[in-house]
Amino acid sequence: MINVELKDGNIIQVKKGSSLLDVAKEISDGFARSVLVASVDGRMASLNEELNEDVKVSFYRFEDEEGKDVFRHTSAHIFAQALKRLWPEAKIAIGPSIENGFYYDFDLDHKLVPEDLEKIEKEMKKIVKEDLKIEGFEVSRDVAIDMMKKIGEDYKVEMIEDLPEDEVISMYRQGEFVDLCRGPHLQSTKKIKAFKLQSIAGAYWRGDEKNKMLQRVYGTSFEKKKDLDEYLKMLEEAKKRDHRKIGKEMELFMIPEEGPGFPLFLPRGVELKHALMKYWEEIHREDKYVEIETPIMLNRKLWETSGHWFHYKENMYTLEIDEEDYAVKPMNCPGAMIFYKSKLHSYRDFPMRVAERGRVHRHELSGALHGLMRVRAFTQDDAHIFMLPEQIRDEIKGVINLIDQVYTKFGFTYHVELSTRPEDSMGTDEEWAIAEDGLKGALDELGMDYIINEGDGAFYGPKIDFHLKDCIGRTWQCGTIQLDMQLPQRFDATYIGKDGEKHRPVMIHRVCLGSIERFIGILIENYAGKFPVWLAPCQVKVISVSDKYNEYANKVVDRLFDEGLRVELDDRAEKVGFKIREAQLEKIPYMIVVGEKEQENGTISVRSRDEGELDSMEMNTFLEKIQKQISDRENVDMELL
Repeated sequence: MINVELKDGNIIQVKKGSSLLDVAKEISDGFARSVLVASVDGRMASLNEELNEDVKVSFYRFEDEEGKDVFRHTSAHIFAQALKRLWPEAKIAIGPSIENGFYYDFDLDHKLVPEDLEKIEKEMKKIVKEDLKIEGFEVSRDVAIDMMKKIGEDYKVEMIEDLPEDEVISMYRQGEFVDLCRGPHLQSTKKIKAFKLQSIAGAYWRGDEKNKMLQRVYGTSFEKKKDLDEYLKMLEEAKKRDHRKIGKEMELFMIPEEGPGFPLFLPRGVELKHALMKYWEEIHREDKYVEIETPIMLNRKLWETSGHWFHYKENMYTLEIDEEDYAVKPMNCPGAMIFYKSKLHSYRDFPMRVAERGRVHRHELSGALHGLMRVRAFTQDDAHIFMLPEQIRDEIKGVINLIDQVYTKFGFTYHVELSTRPEDSMGTDEEWAIAEDGLKGALDELGMDYIINEGDGAFYGPKIDFHLKDCIGRTWQCGTIQLDMQLPQRFDATYIGKDGEKHRPVMIHRVCLGSIERFIGILIENYAGKFPVWLAPCQVKVISVSDKYNEYANKVVDRLFDEGLRVELDDRAEKVGFKIREAQLEKIPYMIVVGEKEQENGTISVRSRDEGELDSMEMNTFLEKIQKQISDRENVDMELL
């Protein structure tokens, strides 16, 4: 008998030679049916692997990332097998699992069209029904090359030839299909029942534009059809909410041809940004942050001190001024260090909460650019907090509460992840213990649930990441809290302690919104452009029934403007119904229609985007209603979207 230690510490005894699936059955038959893959002493393995010595085993289901990965990797193999059955001349390249699905690259003279995806899906369903056993095996490099040459898989041959001569090659077989693969995989094809091939694209072999352009098919798969249907529905909803489409329709921003990756905010977009920043200013003032503005360009010496010149230069825009190298800042941190070192500090100065809405520039590849979500220039709502070691926990709690306040205001739910010390870290064991204890202790004291990502912290310190969920279920990583033990050392930052000696301060980097431009993109898609009144770029559209009432309409506009509202006038010679419909398409919260009755009575006729007709009312009554919504910063009822 051998001992198998499970993730929870329990030990199960099984016969030598038992498979991982046998171990799962010892727990329960139901559990065995739900697991997809396992790890053996930290190494991922298929469930049919046999055990011959004492080991530690963890099992994974579809809800685990490890489970999704092996499920979708197996789905990719089923796709490739179906493709080869329909087009035997196809030469396959690589087919990994990716976030939310998988893809497979292949070389085929026939250019696939959407109708071909339906044929491939039909063949994939046949393979699933055949319940083909998936078997892994190992061969020598020479044998693997010979196998791939015999079946004409030139790309696989090239991949194997790039491996060391003494490398043992891992292969997987299902039915007639054999593929070069490290695995692991499911035990058979029968579990892959809910899948969808989504799109066709082009991809250069090995990502090199000098190589041949291959075809790539993207797909996704789930354990249950219900989950697949929900995911596909979410994707359709996401298309309708695309911030690039809505941003153009609502005249919020544009990406000029003259500056790919450099957003140009239009007047309405700037109003939206100002409303967001006014809220940001208020909550930071309440938490006693001071705000600075650091130079957008600094010399090479600074970037060498920070380490960016040696480790991040390929992402930086550099130039020469007066025969000296400079760089446009990709991050705000070094500028904050200049501010800190501009005068001597005492322990009495702490904590120092220093915020900056800093404009940064990073070189992104053109293919990665995506509206406001991935740009080359953006504003980061940074803050750098300098403190004593004993203040870490309270400061972390303060930042967590601020981030929670912001996300709650916009109606987002979120989950938290704590990433701990990586292998290539800097600093002593004692420093890391203090840092991790501070972050973990703050989360525990606030009673927050969190996921621990072992070894996934930054090399300079542990971090807390906030992953918010929007109204259609997508997650976005925005807020982060990073404890930095490197930058204060690199810049020799010190303070005078109670003992009169110099000491090193503790430093926290934190962002709440992250990239302000990206956060605006997220808000556009979350609200589908139907912003709450306090955030809407245009809060009220005044519509004149005809030219006879333009003078009164202008008086209404002036009154609203004087009260601080963002208001626009529509006095075009168009039918009033057309103008109302257009304002509705622009998702403006309130429309005020003025005609003969309103002019005679000195009233306004109000229509709400969310509540419908509100009839005629006095101006003061309307102002009281809308100003309360603005001052309370009421959120939108998501059921109305």
